[in-house]
Amino acid sequence: MAEARIGRVIVASLHQAIADVLPQRLEFYENWLNSHGLREGTIGLAPLLAVISFLRTEGRAYEQVVARAGEYAADWSLASMSPLRRKLILMLPMWFRTRAALGVARGLVRESYSASKAVTRVRKSTAVVDLRGSLFCSVRETAPAPLCGFYAAIVERVLKLFQVPAEAQSTRCRAMGAPGCEVTLSLYGRRPDETAGRAPLS
Repeated sequence: MAEARIGRVIVASLHQAIADVLPQRLEFYENWLNSHGLREGTIGLAPLLAVISFLRTEGRAYEQVVARAGEYAADWSLASMSPLRRKLILMLPMWFRTRAALGVARGLVRESYSASKAVTRVRKSTAVVDLRGSLFCSVRETAPAPLCGFYAAIVERVLKLFQVPAEAQSTRCRAMGAPGCEVTLSLYGRRPDETAGRAPLS
């Protein structure tokens, strides 16, 4: 079986986010996120997991780095998208645009790391994203807070870039002992609908 592929976007976005939030630590992290690997997209799973592991020791900076990295990943991916596709999605009515934007976010999660997958459910003003194979949440000891902020930031940012008001929150995390990771989004500036969990998969 082929090894799961690390997408260039996750590596580049983490590198830029570390440069923003922890500039004094960038040289340390470039032992793994080296310039050659960034250019060629050849950084493997083990070096990336080492970066994520060390980031978890940085305290509150971890959340800032992974959230900013998720925003960069969304921004850069949409910037590289066909202008026609972006325009067509933006022309859709809000209901259809929300689902199209979630489809883009699902694709970006998979492109970031081929062993990851996002499954979405939408009902009224709530979207739930079931994250499978989160690259950030494999830990030996239970974490005190969710570690999958990278994905929450991706989904929220993609929706906002398609002009769908959204606020994301990690509501379950495998790193905290849950069976999987889950991100809940409040859409259109409304409070989450409590029946969202019974919505069909899309």
